[in-house]
Amino acid sequence: MIDRLEKEVDMLERHLEVLRMVIENEPIGIVKMSNETGYPHHKVRYSLRVLEEENLIEPSSQGAITTDHTHEFVEELDEKVDETVTKLHSMKIESAAEAEN
Repeated sequence: MIDRLEKEVDMLERHLEVLRMVIENEPIGIVKMSNETGYPHHKVRYSLRVLEEENLIEPSSQGAITTDHTHEFVEELDEKVDETVTKLHSMKIESAAEAEN
């Protein structure tokens, strides 16, 4: 059960690292991202596809570039991550047992 969550978090981390690279280096291509991150081309390509489906990046002839929605997503990201961390923390069985005592 937790293994699946860990895999999703790892994948989200990769997607956000790819997004960060696009923001900082746009336009940027798969080969450069793969070389700089160490992720295989197919994983970078998958992350780019997910980011494109979320309308956070778009392809150009020189490589991936940001969209009008990217800035808004980035502004809201920290708060959403903090909310998720708080929710996960409250799920700990130790914390629930301590709260009852």
